[in-house]
Amino acid sequence: MKTTLAGDISSKNYLPGPAGRGLFGTAREFQKAPLDYLTHIHQEYGDSLRYRFFLNWYGYSFVHPDANKHILQDNNANYTKQPHPSIEILKPLAGEGLLTSDGDFWRKQRRLAQPAFHRTQIASFARTFVDSTVARFERWAVKSRTDEWFAFDEELMALTLEIAGKTLFSIDLTGKADQVGHAFDRANRLITDLSSKPFALFTLRIPFWPSTQKLFADTQQLEDVVYGVINERRRSGEQKADLLGMLMEARDEETGDGMSDRQLRDEVLTLMVAGHETTSVLLSWLFYFLDRNPEVQERLEAEVDRVLSGRTPTFEDLPHLRYTRQVIDETLRVRPAAYILTRWAQQADTVCGYHIPAQSALVLSPYITHHLAEFWPEPERFDPERFAPGKEAERPRYAYLPFGGGPRQCIGNSFALTEATLITAAIVQRFRVRVEPNHPAQMEPQITLRMKGGLPARLEERR
Repeated sequence: MKTTLAGDISSKNYLPGPAGRGLFGTAREFQKAPLDYLTHIHQEYGDSLRYRFFLNWYGYSFVHPDANKHILQDNNANYTKQPHPSIEILKPLAGEGLLTSDGDFWRKQRRLAQPAFHRTQIASFARTFVDSTVARFERWAVKSRTDEWFAFDEELMALTLEIAGKTLFSIDLTGKADQVGHAFDRANRLITDLSSKPFALFTLRIPFWPSTQKLFADTQQLEDVVYGVINERRRSGEQKADLLGMLMEARDEETGDGMSDRQLRDEVLTLMVAGHETTSVLLSWLFYFLDRNPEVQERLEAEVDRVLSGRTPTFEDLPHLRYTRQVIDETLRVRPAAYILTRWAQQADTVCGYHIPAQSALVLSPYITHHLAEFWPEPERFDPERFAPGKEAERPRYAYLPFGGGPRQCIGNSFALTEATLITAAIVQRFRVRVEPNHPAQMEPQITLRMKGGLPARLEERR
């Protein structure tokens, strides 16, 4: 892949890139295989490119760490989320939550939500992460005594949804797992499909359009769960030390205002769906890579056995589960759940030496950045040693961005990493996950980078 560094080319130059074919430009290619096509054109045109998406509408894509740093950090005020089409398509689901909002409203919501993700608050959830995991072990042990493959990804999805319910609402969503899981799965696929269609924003404004009706129906099912909990909490007046309670009690330091029910709905639904989805996707890929890399699995098991000495993991064990965290970081490098980031240029700018017009749609790809051989030798090789102590200083900060970067870095990153580390340690202590040998584990880019066909597996008890 060619590398274009900042300042190499005059700011008057426009980016090279594919024009596509006919009126539809590159839209059909993006619709067929969005991540594959984006990777392909970056291999052909370099780290910075412009593509004609549809008619005379262009998109701009950057993957070099210099560009990531400029857009996400140095000049982040110029690069907003709205009105990027992919963000607008998310709004029926995420509303004006932290994922999609902008400007002063976003800053206010971020201030209100930040205390809910303080280290002490996350520490208080650690027992929930572990207890919810261990509670499944007896049922998994029964499964381990059979020769049947089962969908381990669905087990992980149900587990992270249960944890989301308990940490967000102090309730067990296990009974609603099918309703929530299926509704989000359908919405996930529909939003992904709409994101690559030129007329998607237009059709979303037509209530009787089939795709609009389907998306709103699935969103309504998720809303019913969230509003039901909010309304019950309002009626009871009960105060609980969960994320919902903290969000309901939060007051803006400048205005004294709290969140409306609609704002609560947007934030809670965003956290519930995004939180459990991204962690379960991470864990599915992690156990796939462990099975395919036995030397990594053995070293991970040795660390877990040495650190825990037979007891269940706790929050205090995290600093000692260093290799466990390296395995998680390498999984997020090879298969980042958030594989695409989008921004909208409010004013004209120069990025990596190229002119970017005002009101332009930009795409960044952590997935492609994480596979640049310049910073990640043999990028397809699964090697947790890339994240050994001292290695981070050998590469640019923005060569690795599984949670984004700058002021809009994911607010739940510490929550997700703590949850994933403790769940991984607890499972590895008890089981080995054996993935079906012929499973191709192809990527299926949706809102997150899922595994096509799930994770068919068997479990082997280690004790």
